[in-house]
Amino acid sequence: QVQLVESGGGLVQAGDSLRLSCAASGRTFSTLIMGWFRQAPGQEREFVARISGGGETTATADSVKGRFTISRDNAKKTVYLQMNSLEPEDTAVYYCVASSGGWSSSARNYPYWGQGTQVTVSS
Repeated sequence: QVQLVESGGGLVQAGDSLRLSCAASGRTFSTLIMGWFRQAPGQEREFVARISGGGETTATADSVKGRFTISRDNAKKTVYLQMNSLEPEDTAVYYCVASSGGWSSSARNYPYWGQGTQVTVSS
């Protein structure tokens, strides 16, 4: 089992930055593919970014490319999402996810989910 706890969400203005953190416990963290999804009101969950176990490979959704960066610290068992130049369209609940296999942007690939953290961007 893997437990995930997100933090760092909040209310910011357009153009501001936020860094989300996700602390993991349970299975060996460095073997897990970690990622972030988000869900806006009335919308389906959307892939945001993922990172390989060693951190050498990442993938980012086109909608946030160049603004959001995913990283991880395996010693701290933590994954981060640095969000810059935030836009009102980025308003959503952000979920940290984990998978033991499968390099995919599909939510079905990730059996472990955090409780989510709210990010609200005002214009």
